Parts: sequence; structure tokens; C-alpha cells
Amino acid sequence: MSECSRRRRSREVKVGSLGIGGDNPVRIQSMTNTSTNDIEASALQVKAIADAGGELVRLTTQGVREASALRQIRRRLAELGCRVPISADVHFNPKAAFEAAETADKVRINPGNFVDAARTFRKLEFTEEEYAAEIEKIRRAFIPFLEKCRANSVSVRLGVNHGSLSDRIMSRYGDTPEGMVESVMEFLRIAKEEDFNDIIISIKSSNTVVMTRTVKLLARAMEEAGMDYPLHLGVTEAGDAEDGRIKSALGIGSLLLEGLGDTIRVSLSEAPENEIPVARELVSYVADSFRRADAEGRECPVDYRLVEMPEPLRSQRFGAWHADMEQDPEMVDSSATLVGDREGVIVLSYPEMDLDTLRIHAAADAGYLLLQGKGAALRIDSPSFDRETLGRLELDILQAARLRTSKTEYISCPSCGRTLFDLQSVLQDVKRATSHLTGLKIGVMGCIVNGPGEMADADYGYVGAGPGRVSIYRGKELIRKNIPTEEALPAMLELIEADRKP
Repeated sequence: MSECSRRRRSREVKVGSLGIGGDNPVRIQSMTNTSTNDIEASALQVKAIADAGGELVRLTTQGVREASALRQIRRRLAELGCRVPISADVHFNPKAAFEAAETADKVRINPGNFVDAARTFRKLEFTEEEYAAEIEKIRRAFIPFLEKCRANSVSVRLGVNHGSLSDRIMSRYGDTPEGMVESVMEFLRIAKEEDFNDIIISIKSSNTVVMTRTVKLLARAMEEAGMDYPLHLGVTEAGDAEDGRIKSALGIGSLLLEGLGDTIRVSLSEAPENEIPVARELVSYVADSFRRADAEGRECPVDYRLVEMPEPLRSQRFGAWHADMEQDPEMVDSSATLVGDREGVIVLSYPEMDLDTLRIHAAADAGYLLLQGKGAALRIDSPSFDRETLGRLELDILQAARLRTSKTEYISCPSCGRTLFDLQSVLQDVKRATSHLTGLKIGVMGCIVNGPGEMADADYGYVGAGPGRVSIYRGKELIRKNIPTEEALPAMLELIEADRKP
């Protein structure tokens, strides 16, 4: 059985010459972090991503000027011999979307801010007639955009992010998976009525539980509505280093192993070309998992054992296996279906490999099981590493699955042309100052588009507000506005310290 036959069947959408969905393999993409107005830097970074194996590259087009710059970037890419399709990323500015549709192969718009006013997190009240009038406003704005894209053979990505829903949607549905699904379905119903089918959908969150649940809800909603648009997967604001890789592999990998997803992006707060090897390894591993399962006659793509819970773990809701626990517990029926109350230890065994590869494989496998409610604890075995290293990996995976917290969690965007400071260095500064604050979630966001809403459930936020300016948040509450960058980290630490005092 092939990888495609294991996947949800979707229609094929052409993005330039690239086919996404249908019988095509899972496609890998990334996004530049240069200013789109810097033609040379943007073109060189697009080429670096393509040379690393990226098949589609997105650039931010926050204004008409940036959208117009795509023409020059395409000309420069042609001079460099780079033919990779490019996608424009639009927020809050329909004029930029129309301009981008003249040049890009795909244009991403966010249903949360394409027509609705910028979010203010206010509770709004609508009668049914008033709500219907809001949908009609969407129709009047969206249909001309679809016609522009149709005329230019441009595909559309409808990209919803957790925390970027409009006040209108949040007032009726809350900031929930159901609200995220309805936000995109409003646009999809219009597209279907207009017989515009060149659409790809992304629906993301930094919370892997929210992200995976929402994608599955969307897939069901589309099936019930007779829709088969391709799905783009990603864990947004995943962070950097091992945490970013584990969180991305767990969220994206678990869905790929369920047969969902036609294209992916691993979002890391690093150089964008660093995302591509992680994504390639993840896609390759999932395809290999399907082949191994088919060869062995297993329906489950993950090869795991379920063993009884050692006594030292029984007092913990979720746990990782440590060196002082039983080494050879009595094995129980490995064919048991774990639903409802969680019991037993999931045991995943791997051959010799490097640590980054193990993180990707184990996070995908464990995510597939844990996010379906299987297992109350996790053990990872590999001859390549000692029990301390493996125990740390177990805890990191459990934290990525929102099952057990053992350290500070960082929610940081991968950076793009909208970023207002050196996000990678700032993130490292924030980590050094706050890594001892176990249990806190801290957001580091490059611009107001991604924060405060897309910090989702962060306890505190460090958000770019303008050149050399940062705003500090407690949750979604603005505490310090537009303060100088050099004052921002001390101000956030002062706020955290004040909040922690009894």
C-alpha cells in the first residue's frame, strides 16, 4: 500500500507547476524572514530554501509595496536559475492580496482579518440578521478576490491561526477549535458556490492538542459538506532547537500518521532553511512507517508495546520512565485498545541513530498514540543513548503533548519580514533569564500580527510593537506598551516577579 493510499483523498491543486494533494507526495515548504522589499536578500533566501529541498516558499506581503516587490524577486530568481513557486502572505490588507494575485503562484489570506476588523478581544452581540449581514460583507470582498485569482491561475490558501480569530467569531464560538473551523468554512462555502476550487487550507496553533483536534474537526466538516481541499499542516510558534523540533514532529507527524496532510511547514525560530531537513525527515519517516506496517500486516502505523505501569509511576498522572524503575515489567496484551481512562506505559524502541533523528521519530510516534488518549506514561529505548538522555526526551515529548510540564515553555514565531527585532537572539536572551520558571509559558513574538492573539495561552508575552519598540503582555492583557527594546526584558521579568509574590 502506498503513502497516498494511506492519506485522506483530496483534490489536486496546482501552485505554479507544483501539484499539491491528489496523488502527489506530501510537499515541504518554508517562509523567508527577510524584508520583502529587499529584493536581493529575499531572492537569495528563497534560493537557499529551495536548495535545501523546499518546494514552495512564502514571503510576507503586509502592504501593496511588498506585494509589488514579488515581481522583481521573481525576475531575480529566474536569473539565479531558481524556479520554486512563491506564495504571498497577507494579513489585514485586502489591497495587498489583490496586488499579490498579479504575481504570486499562491496568496495566503487569513479569514480572521481579511474582512472583519482587527481583533480587540471584545464580546460582540449579533442578531441572526446582523450576523447574516456580516457574511454578506465577506461575500462582497471575497468573490472579487477569487475572480482575480481565477483570471491569473493563482491558488488561494485560507490560513487560520489559533488566536487570530475575529471578534465576531470569538463572540459566537469562543477562541476554540470549533470557532477556527467555522472561520474557514464561511469562506469555503462561498468558494464552493463560486466553483473556485484552487484552495489549500491551513489551520494552526502552538498548542499541539488544539492544532490536531482542529485539523480533524475541519476534515470531518469538509467531508460532510462534500469538500476535498488539500490540507497544509504546521505547529505555529513552535520555538527553536529541540523543543521546536519535538513540538512540530509531534503535531504534524501525528496527523500525517492518521492520513491527514498534503503539505507541511516545520516552523522554527531559526534560519528558514533549517526547517527543511526536519520536514523531509518527518515526511520520509511517516512514509516508511506506512510501508513497514503494511509489510507486517499492521493497521497501526506505529510499532509500539504496552506494558503495565511500574509502581513508582502509579502516583503520577503522566510520567517518563526513570532509571530507578523496574526494567522488565510484565508485558500485557499489546493488541489492547487504550481508550477512556489511560493505563499502561507506551514503549517505543529505536535502533542506533543521532539524537535529532530520534526526537523526530519518537515525537511523531508518541504524538500519534498520546493524542488519541493512549497510555499514561512513556518509555523510549535506543542503544544510542543513556537513560538520562532518553528520560529527558520522554519528558519533552509529554510536555509537547500538554500532558506533563517539566520546564518553561516558549511560544516563539519563526520570524518573517514583519519581525521588528532579531528574534533569534532575543529568544535566547529570554530563555537565559527565564528557564528556571518551570510551568510558565512565555511568548516571544516578532510583530503585532502574531501577538498577542497567536501567543494563544502564553502566560507572558514579549511582542514587537515597532522599530526598537516592544510591548509586554500578561496573557492577552497589554501591560507595558511600546517601550524601548533595552527595557523590555527587565520589564517582563519585573512583571513576572511581582505576580509570583504571595
